[in-house]
Amino acid sequence: MITSHAIRRAALGAATASAVVLLAACGGEKHTGAHGAPAASVTTGAHNAQDVTFAQGMIPHHQQALEMARLASGHASSAAVKALAARIEKAQDPEIRAMTGWLKSWGEEPPMAGMDHSRHDGMAGMSGMMSADDMTALEKSTGATFDKKFLTLMIAHHQGAVEMANTEKAKGRDGRATRMADDVIAAQSAEIKQMKGLLAEK
Repeated sequence: MITSHAIRRAALGAATASAVVLLAACGGEKHTGAHGAPAASVTTGAHNAQDVTFAQGMIPHHQQALEMARLASGHASSAAVKALAARIEKAQDPEIRAMTGWLKSWGEEPPMAGMDHSRHDGMAGMSGMMSADDMTALEKSTGATFDKKFLTLMIAHHQGAVEMANTEKAKGRDGRATRMADDVIAAQSAEIKQMKGLLAEK
């Protein structure tokens, strides 16, 4: 005969097992996505149109900054300018790869690979983007002339990136994109301050 005590023990065991399963399920929902982002930020529907605009605009913006930075090793005379250019390249190349991955995961088209964005008419009006004439003049300059021109153009370029990042922070939804916007604002604002100091010495 099954006693009432045994029945109560069986019921208690079942309730405990259910609680363990429930806690495990809840705990499983708290995993993080890429760059430590909450899972919700990497699932379908977690981004909005502003996130797409940010990534599609910032990729060619960064690519032009890389094009400018890569000229410094052979054209600049200032060690500080060369070091700054190397730091820009090191920071922005991985960000381009990250944003390209986001766009693909969202089912959106990344900017065309291999496009010369600095010369592309559709990009010239983007905040901080250099014109084809600006880029040609930078390529043709060397020494102290290059240093001054590079700093002047890159300050304007960074200011445009900060403006774009502020818009993303205000209107974006995806956690990875808004955190990158924070990084852009912090890093490029500091570099703007540094470049203004270097320019004042010229």
